[in-house]
Amino acid sequence: MLRAEAARCVVHISARADYAVRAALELALSPDAPVKGEALARAQDIPPKFLEGILSTLRRAGLVRSQRGAEGGYWLARPAEDISVADVIRAVDGPLAGVRGLRPEDVSYDGAATALGPVWVAVRANLRLVLEHVSLAQVAGDRLPAKVRRLAADPEAWITR
Repeated sequence: MLRAEAARCVVHISARADYAVRAALELALSPDAPVKGEALARAQDIPPKFLEGILSTLRRAGLVRSQRGAEGGYWLARPAEDISVADVIRAVDGPLAGVRGLRPEDVSYDGAATALGPVWVAVRANLRLVLEHVSLAQVAGDRLPAKVRRLAADPEAWITR
């Protein structure tokens, strides 16, 4: 069960994005053969019907290819080294950061909040620093970039506030 603090997080990774990245990681492990949707769902404990919609979205975004039939299934449309975690999240959820449905650079404030817009842009920039520079191949191969490993190793990163 989630603790109350975890339920109130500001940066939210949707179930759809989490499932999409996990399915893409499974595909990254099988670059030479299509993988059945049912096998992906089982491997990552993703509801099959939900996964079907996610895979369809990833296909429309050009990240996944599919083939029907007995020899069919899904595979990545590009090498896993060329697909970032950000690519997958954007495909299923849209922009990495938004403010009330707007891009951070499109919000403006007055008075004491005048400088808040650049804060939101900086938040998005930091999300990009991680998510755009981590490929599916790196995650699937447990070869995270040193910068990401250092960030995750910082004890402060694990403290919920």
